[in-house]
Amino acid sequence: MFKAYILQNWPLLLVLSAFAIALQISVFLDKKLIRRMSILIAGVFLLSVSVFFEFNFPNLAEYGALRGVLMAIRYSSTPFIIAQIIYTLIKKQPWYIFIPAIVLAVIDYVSIFTGIVFRIDSDGGFTRGPLGYLPFIVAGLYSAFLIFLLLKRSNKKLMEIIPIGFLGFALGSQLVFPFVFGSDFSQVFCSNIGVALFIYYVFEVLQQTKKDSLTGLLNRHAYNADVSKNPEDITALLSIDMNGLKVLNDTQGHAAGDEALVTLALCFRRALKRRQFGYRIGGDEFVIVCRKTPQTEVKELVKRIERNVSETKYHCAVGYSTSEDGSKTVEEMLKESDVMMYAAKERYYEELGTGRRPR
Repeated sequence: MFKAYILQNWPLLLVLSAFAIALQISVFLDKKLIRRMSILIAGVFLLSVSVFFEFNFPNLAEYGALRGVLMAIRYSSTPFIIAQIIYTLIKKQPWYIFIPAIVLAVIDYVSIFTGIVFRIDSDGGFTRGPLGYLPFIVAGLYSAFLIFLLLKRSNKKLMEIIPIGFLGFALGSQLVFPFVFGSDFSQVFCSNIGVALFIYYVFEVLQQTKKDSLTGLLNRHAYNADVSKNPEDITALLSIDMNGLKVLNDTQGHAAGDEALVTLALCFRRALKRRQFGYRIGGDEFVIVCRKTPQTEVKELVKRIERNVSETKYHCAVGYSTSEDGSKTVEEMLKESDVMMYAAKERYYEELGTGRRPR
């Protein structure tokens, strides 16, 4: 059986081993993310063992209860794995993201005795119960939520959309192909998810050269490269600077300052729409580049940013410059937006010094 497992799952074992090694030598990921990804790798490996025994154990039909347990494990594991992916890849996800997967697992294990999701007949045959499609529905909802969150936190650049789309296709195939190819596809489920995760990880590492590791926004290198491409399409620039970062670092430590920058970056990202891209170009300096964006939409973007930031305990100064007719260069717009931003920052500190609540 050991030899048969190795032969059937050798590609998966190679991918998971490469994944584990890559995590240990990566300089881009923090320890918490590495630990969660390692748990994910272990979960896929253990599931592959369970799936192998379900489909290859001699005379398993004679052990209906054992087959029922293995099937419950397989049905329950897919939502758990996708929930773990969400918990791993998306920052600040609460632990209760696992609750639907836990509820489904309970239902699956109850089904061993009740047949509510599936039933194993005395001759080893499989029958789908009244809730037979529930595992696929829960897994589908988890998958859709994961893709939504990944798209929401992305910078809407093609280099990020492609790996998200690939991961979405891989997860979608897990839900559709079992009905197309039958139980045979279930035997390659683990290889499919392992390869998908590893390729997504490779894409993520490649993107780190253009992304700020702290905030997830694009970095200065990406900014310099992007503004040199089709500069005539850039119709507006926003300059944003956090107020009070130095005081926060001095009084509460740099970890508190980092948390502030991450929170503000999330506010900016939530405000961005199509053809609007956010960059962190310095310590607490941010720039948003708008391509083919009318001035009215730029003003709406500023309002969204200010509204999002007002819901936090932090403050920032925002300035902008527009050039719908293309009469200004990128450098000129950046200078104008910086002037407006510094004026807003000065007003903030003047109001702070008078004891009034800063606007």
